[in-house]
Amino acid sequence: MKKHIKVSLALFGLIFYFLGSQIALAQSEGKKGKMVLTLEESLRLALEKNPFYLANKEKIAEAIASVREAASRFMPSLNMQGTHTLDEKLFVLEFPSFVPGQPAQRVSIDFTRDYQVGFSFSLPLFTGGKLVAGFKQAEYNLRATEQSVEQSRIDTIYNVKRAFYSYLLAQQFVEVSQEAVNLAQKYLDNVRRLYEVGLASRFDLLRSEVQLANLKPQLLRAQNQLELAAVHLKQLLGIDLDTEIEVKGELAYIPVEINPEKLLAQALIFRPDLAQLRYQQQMVGELLRLARATDRPTIAIGGSYNFWANYLNFKRNNWQSYYSFNLVISLPIFNGFSGSAQAAKANAMLRSLELTERGLIELIKAEIKQAWLNLLQAKETLLSQEKNVEQAQESLRLAELNYNEGLATFLDVSSAQVALTQARTNYSQALFDYVMALAQLEKAMGRTLDELAVKS
Repeated sequence: MKKHIKVSLALFGLIFYFLGSQIALAQSEGKKGKMVLTLEESLRLALEKNPFYLANKEKIAEAIASVREAASRFMPSLNMQGTHTLDEKLFVLEFPSFVPGQPAQRVSIDFTRDYQVGFSFSLPLFTGGKLVAGFKQAEYNLRATEQSVEQSRIDTIYNVKRAFYSYLLAQQFVEVSQEAVNLAQKYLDNVRRLYEVGLASRFDLLRSEVQLANLKPQLLRAQNQLELAAVHLKQLLGIDLDTEIEVKGELAYIPVEINPEKLLAQALIFRPDLAQLRYQQQMVGELLRLARATDRPTIAIGGSYNFWANYLNFKRNNWQSYYSFNLVISLPIFNGFSGSAQAAKANAMLRSLELTERGLIELIKAEIKQAWLNLLQAKETLLSQEKNVEQAQESLRLAELNYNEGLATFLDVSSAQVALTQARTNYSQALFDYVMALAQLEKAMGRTLDELAVKS
């Protein structure tokens, strides 16, 4: 009986320990709360977890492997081969009889061995430049791939900034819509009080109720846009969509001092897509050398060492061996004009890349010009909208005071509320346009403003 009591107590102890650990785990998870995302943290997560960017980074490992593969062609190759002859046809030799009138004598002779093991090697000495051109082509491909990954990094940074700032913009739209609803509710309460004492008409009361009802769907739409912005941001950062996030940041005016004359020069230096194109031109140049090398002779040395026996055992005198060393010279005489065809193909590719480079430079000029003009426009718009918000706030304050004094109509107050909401919306949009113009300028130059050290 005592043993049963001891076992029961131990079982209850284990249960309580398990429940306590689960409660502690739940409490620790509750303390963790939401994932806090700043712009810097968002950029870090994107460069660590974004699947598309990580997929592009894997191309570097692929290009490095191609370089190693090209380097391996300079080294000797060693192979081993073993054979077991299952069946063979013997050679039959016929010897004339030394006795007149007797038939000739036939003898079957086995010139092969049932078991053979051979080692062979080869080493290229001269290939007409094929191996060197192939190795350089692999190196240029690695450099071009690195620039492609750098371009992917810049695109990822731009996309994250756009998603991050879009979330902040949607958040401000929610705040503006909520404030508009609160103003309409406050005004409705004021009109209702005036109506109850006979200082406001029923028409004003109904209009204020309708105005509040019209603003609530706008608030709901703004909240839905905020949820969609959060989903898009999580996708870019590689975060599970069920994770709750808290975005910390603000749309703010950041003054910068940029010399527009240096923008294009910096872009031509730092743009990864332009550097990638130039590496591709060098790759095609090596392809042209490969095409020319097809008509040149090649020289290599090779050799083999073989063992053979009729029985599969490792007795000392069972196996016989022989070896050979060879100098191999190959001189192409006629290859169906494939070399000239490959050279023509490489020349066409080179001309295509040169024309593409000219077009890309013009495109970069246009992108820099557009980004610069967008930045100037966004700056001017932002400064004007900031004053507009102040004027709209003062206009609403005066309209409400005049309405309470009977000097203004409901339409005056309603128009002032709409004007304030629109002014705040325009101001938030102007802030978004400004920070995105900066991000667009960074993308056009191929570097961030911090990396270029042009921030004032």
